[in-house]
Amino acid sequence: MAISTGSGRDKVNANINVTPMIDVMLVLLIIFMIVTPLIAAGFQATLPKGKNLDPSPEKDTDVILGIDKNGKYFLDTKPVDAAVLEDYLRSVYAARTEDKILYFKADVNLKYGQVQDAVEMARRAGVRVMAAITEPVPEPLLKTGKE
Repeated sequence: MAISTGSGRDKVNANINVTPMIDVMLVLLIIFMIVTPLIAAGFQATLPKGKNLDPSPEKDTDVILGIDKNGKYFLDTKPVDAAVLEDYLRSVYAARTEDKILYFKADVNLKYGQVQDAVEMARRAGVRVMAAITEPVPEPLLKTGKE
């Protein structure tokens, strides 16, 4: 934006025009406000706690079935309709010859019947071993004697 001094010559103002920068920042803010809840909209469950757990990192070939706090099924963190879940598991485990292990994680507040339905569905699909995924119980703080 130029400022006229009235002497006939126009001098250019060297100040930064921040209006376009503010417009860009507002657009980015709106985009992040829309995208952030969608990122966190995946599998959300509070897993049961366990003691003396053996740590076992997940492998690419592991099949993980999850039930979130609303009772929705997730297969490897992707939502799956309950009507097609058994057929999908059957096709996965029919091709496996050695390990027919299904890793299972469910919200701690689900009713027992919902968990039992998922277990029966997996058994009918050909799963031979189900391994429960839990979280470790936090260790109490060590006393330092400086109380």
